[in-house]
Amino acid sequence: MRGGGSRRRTISEINMVPFIDVMLVLLIIFMVTAPLITTGIVDLPSVGKSQQRPEHVVELVVGTDEKLRVRVDGKEGDPVALRDVAARVREIQDGNADTPVVISADRNVKYEAVVKLMDTLQRAGVRKVGLSVKNGAS
Repeated sequence: MRGGGSRRRTISEINMVPFIDVMLVLLIIFMVTAPLITTGIVDLPSVGKSQQRPEHVVELVVGTDEKLRVRVDGKEGDPVALRDVAARVREIQDGNADTPVVISADRNVKYEAVVKLMDTLQRAGVRKVGLSVKNGAS
């Protein structure tokens, strides 16, 4: 005979109630805190708020034919080859590395030509290089 009378049967199921309670509490915490988290906002500058151009400026003009010209302080300059542009800019800067260099390229010029010019200036150690744009919408 079996000893004892009634035996308890073991429960082979997992009790899900505590798990569901914990998940609901976590859900409520995330729902409350999510609106309080602010994402980083990037304030980009607009073209209309640009500063005035400095007095002494070296301007490199890239025409539609991708030929380079050098202007100094708004005076029309000489044509120059891409390989000679860095030496010419350093000569005009005359040891003052803070003299800005502005690249004015026609809108129909290939992007590659402007990038090559900027790369040439960067390799030569010219620090202040900018791009000239028109103010306002066109």
